[in-house]
Amino acid sequence: MTSKLSTGFSPITSTQTRIHVITSGASNIREIDPQAAANDDDLLAEIGYKQELKRRFSTFQIFGIAYSIMGILPSLSSLLGAALAAGPSGAVWSWAIASCFILIVGIAMSELASAIPTSGGLYYWTFYYAPDAWKVPLSFIVGISNSLALCSGCVSIFYGNAEEILAAVYLSHDGNFEITNGKTYGVFAACVVSGTLASCLSSKNVALLQTVSSVCHTGLLILYFIALPIGTKINRGEFNNGAFIFGQVDNFSDWPKGWQFCLSFMAAVWTIGGFDSCVHMSEEAKNASFGVPIGICGSIAFCGLIGFFILICTTACMNPDVTSVLETDTGFPMAQVIFDSLGRKWAVAFMSLMAACQWLMGCSLVTAVSRQIWAFARDDGLPMSRFFKIVNQKMKVPLRAILLACAAALLLGCLCLAGSTASSALFSMSVLGNYFAWCTPILLRLTSGKDKFVRGSFYTGDLFSKIIGWTACAWGAFIMILVCFPASKVVDKTTMNYAIVITGGFWILSIIFFFTYKYRHYHGPRSNLADEDVLTDSSADEVELPHAHKV
Repeated sequence: MTSKLSTGFSPITSTQTRIHVITSGASNIREIDPQAAANDDDLLAEIGYKQELKRRFSTFQIFGIAYSIMGILPSLSSLLGAALAAGPSGAVWSWAIASCFILIVGIAMSELASAIPTSGGLYYWTFYYAPDAWKVPLSFIVGISNSLALCSGCVSIFYGNAEEILAAVYLSHDGNFEITNGKTYGVFAACVVSGTLASCLSSKNVALLQTVSSVCHTGLLILYFIALPIGTKINRGEFNNGAFIFGQVDNFSDWPKGWQFCLSFMAAVWTIGGFDSCVHMSEEAKNASFGVPIGICGSIAFCGLIGFFILICTTACMNPDVTSVLETDTGFPMAQVIFDSLGRKWAVAFMSLMAACQWLMGCSLVTAVSRQIWAFARDDGLPMSRFFKIVNQKMKVPLRAILLACAAALLLGCLCLAGSTASSALFSMSVLGNYFAWCTPILLRLTSGKDKFVRGSFYTGDLFSKIIGWTACAWGAFIMILVCFPASKVVDKTTMNYAIVITGGFWILSIIFFFTYKYRHYHGPRSNLADEDVLTDSSADEVELPHAHKV
């Protein structure tokens, strides 16, 4: 096999393959052929990295980490108010439409993940497919944006976790309990710290945790689908009819009805948003070129379908007075739905179970965030990279990166103390940052990098791949605009959406930081293969490696 490598990475190495390295002044293009690698470790070496983490995650467990992070019932429960703002059928159909487009984004990402499976996939792909002049700065912005978005995603999950816990306390005290921002942050901080400690387990136990989380989420779903209809039938005697569920599009905002319907897409966008976690676990996945795409597409498709049925069940069983559900004193519309159908004790039990499952979601996301932080630090993309890229040799997990993820989540969570407006902006920031990081390499692969792409095990074909890729980019651009809209046409300090202010400011500061300082240290993804990993032999295959540099 002859291949040409030229991005400053060490070549593919294995016990069976000897490499002859040639340095030259050719263009900064690297050809990676994922189908030529004998195994996961060889493919990772061809990408430019040595195997530091243990490959303990099966394809089901890779699916499980994304499925756990999405946590379909707890997440949808947290966002039921956003969905119902367009009425019962608006919630159902906006979810169905958004889920289909999110799956398209996942398929486009899966093709990239199959071709180049690495923990820092998003910023690596950006560097790989971008024009030479923009490789390094674009890669840096995507890497830092994805890291921030994942950290803010941790905040949104654990913040929702705190809301569920406090809603259960509120119901257990029969309404004689005041929920304040301070109490919410205190519970949130406890959830973050405990979730971080769970993520510090060895790689084997963290992989097992994804299986446990998947089972718990599935069990909660089954209980919900059984108990809510039974309780509704007993207590109310009837369900809402099909016209209410599938035909009643309302508008509980001052936006036009059609635009409010679009704004209700955000329930699905926020919920089905952790699938890039599969990418960040690539270097711990068995058969990564196939397993990671299956994890991405499987989790999106499954959660999209289940979420559709959850909304049908919920709208069939809920109080037909939607306003009373949206304006519930618990601050949590799903708690009110369960309370109306099953009573206080069942509502407390359900909210407690949801809180436990949402905590498991947070643990899974902390794990994924730490792998992205670790991978970006490995390539010198973060401040103090030398400190954070260390992997604990006994446990085979990046403990320092996990602790940094915890600290970042606690710091970002302080914005929630400013009230619901600030917390909403924080959640929107995770969507804005992630969609930018997801769609940038997809767009580059279709444009400047179209001649560099080599298909992996997962590929939809030359025609459909392009259609899917362009559709994903269009959807991503639409969502990035949508997520920046305020809650009301009348904009003041309480309705303003500060997502673009916070995220845009972060992007600007990141660009300034890069061009004033970080450009000296970050030169894009770099190999960490040691000299002994590269064996020179005159009879070996020739591999072109211009501008080579080593750690």
